[in-house]
Amino acid sequence: MTDPADFSWLRVMFAFSVVLVLMAGLGWVLKYVSARGFILPSKATRMRRMKIVESLAVDTKRRLVIVSCDSHEHLLLIGGQDDIVIAANLPPAPNTNAP
Repeated sequence: MTDPADFSWLRVMFAFSVVLVLMAGLGWVLKYVSARGFILPSKATRMRRMKIVESLAVDTKRRLVIVSCDSHEHLLLIGGQDDIVIAANLPPAPNTNAP
């Protein structure tokens, strides 16, 4: 017959290992969600209208961003105290990858 003190330590070690495995699993899930984002099924099937085409850092606070909405592109200066529309309704850039 086993000693009750040994049985108690086995239970503690088993519980500790289960907690470590659960923490590792939660860490993996959080890393997955932060890297890929959590997309609900209703949003995944919807067509996106806006996207950031290009972004360029001007300084530590401000960025120049080209935003595409529908078939129009807009150049924005964001950050700092104000956000400014530099140019609206830019023509899309020509596709340089075409043969």
